[in-house]
Amino acid sequence: MSRYSQTSEPIRFERDCEVVMVPSGDVVNLPAGQVGYITQALGGSFTVFVEGNLFRVKNQDADALGKEPMPLPEVPENASDEEFEKAVWSQLRTCFDPEIPVNIVDLGLVYTCDITRQDDGQRKVAVQMTLTAPGCGMGDILVTDVRDKIELLPKVAEADVELVFDPPWNQSMMSDVAKLETGML
Repeated sequence: MSRYSQTSEPIRFERDCEVVMVPSGDVVNLPAGQVGYITQALGGSFTVFVEGNLFRVKNQDADALGKEPMPLPEVPENASDEEFEKAVWSQLRTCFDPEIPVNIVDLGLVYTCDITRQDDGQRKVAVQMTLTAPGCGMGDILVTDVRDKIELLPKVAEADVELVFDPPWNQSMMSDVAKLETGML
């Protein structure tokens, strides 16, 4: 299966796996042998449908589904500030709402992304983002996903991800690509 898929693929868990229930955000364990379907495989995480419920499986647990994890991002040692910023935005585009097959950048969920270089050459990344709905149970999961994926980049000392709700998100914030993908264009 490619890194970008919206097709259902039958799977059987090859080992016990901690997963996150969608949309509640509850962490549960699915046992080895559990069967289901991959409904979305985007940005290194997987959304699986098991017994009437959706669950999110992390990239590092891809082996539980018989899949290879997405490789770690690379940034040249001597990357310019512009190249580094491009790498950060590329990482943000690997973050997906488990129910929507569009990355958070194209959904218009990322309001700001500020990168500062520290004296030791390391960088600090500060992101302000929102959710499509304030009560979304996946909010903490998405914030953690954004933080973890940015911190995978070499030379990132810290990623601070703040969830904000002003201005409130609306569909006009989506890119044309996102609108087309979701049938809203």
